Amino acid sequence: MPLPASLTDSLSLPLVAAPMFLISGPELALACCKQGIVGSFPALNQRTSEGFEEWLIQMNEELAAYRSANPEAKTAPYAVNLIVHRTNPRWQADLELCVKHKVPIIITSLGAASQVVEAVHSYGGVVFHDVTNQKHARKAAEAGVDGIIAVAAGAGGHAGTINPFVLVHEIREVFDGTILLAGGLSHGEDLLAAQALGADLAYLGTRFINTFESQADEAYRNMIIEAVSGDIIHTPAVSGVPASFMRQSLEAAGFPMDELNQAGEINYGEKLKPIDDEAKAWKTVWSAGQGVSQIHDVLSVSELVSRLTEEYRNARERLLSTGS
Repeated sequence: MPLPASLTDSLSLPLVAAPMFLISGPELALACCKQGIVGSFPALNQRTSEGFEEWLIQMNEELAAYRSANPEAKTAPYAVNLIVHRTNPRWQADLELCVKHKVPIIITSLGAASQVVEAVHSYGGVVFHDVTNQKHARKAAEAGVDGIIAVAAGAGGHAGTINPFVLVHEIREVFDGTILLAGGLSHGEDLLAAQALGADLAYLGTRFINTFESQADEAYRNMIIEAVSGDIIHTPAVSGVPASFMRQSLEAAGFPMDELNQAGEINYGEKLKPIDDEAKAWKTVWSAGQGVSQIHDVLSVSELVSRLTEEYRNARERLLSTGS
């Protein structure tokens, strides 16, 4: 399946480190890009558009310097996540800054707007959009996005409930561009499995929370180490949109566990809380995906990518030897 030209020769693994609210910043994104995987962060992780622009300048300058000093290394482009919804009053101003500084990849959430696609394509950038079902994938395809992120059951953040096998096939029925798969992926063999399923790239979030370069505090990382897949609760109670959170943090925040609604489609309507309200909630209620059961340590991005690379290569060799 197709990859954007900017990714064809710049990746050491078919992997994007997902943008995580209050967790991802330039330190994490730069560390990922220098290891040959796409690093990213949400624009809203900076409190102001002025601060966001400082991050963009930092990303462009540091990556340019790194590429110049390491011409033989695979250095991946970076991505910025924009919440394209009326609850985010900054999205248009932040988009203008992305155009000004020619952000290579824009990841849109809560709205696939042709306006964004046209603006990003004007300077040669690409747009990926995250969806949880075929209905929203169809809308994204109609908007002209370059890639669709299939956020399947088991993902952290604003996750879906559809099995990844089903979701990837449903998206491919209506979209012939790049597909990224998210949802419970933690190991190198998971990247290969995503490709075998028909996805072009894997999309990992939770695994990167437990890196030294993330903005998560120690208690958050320790909770991930202690949690198992059964501790992940999918509920709209925190932000008005169904999202995945660790049971322990919901309990600590005083949520009535016996009353939480763990079902229902994502609704992009009136139930959404304003961005500022959601940020306050997510500071104390910690999101994670079902992949927590596979995370037992905290390590650097370089160590993590080395581990994923070895696992990926070993999985490919096992597959090839079995096939022969």
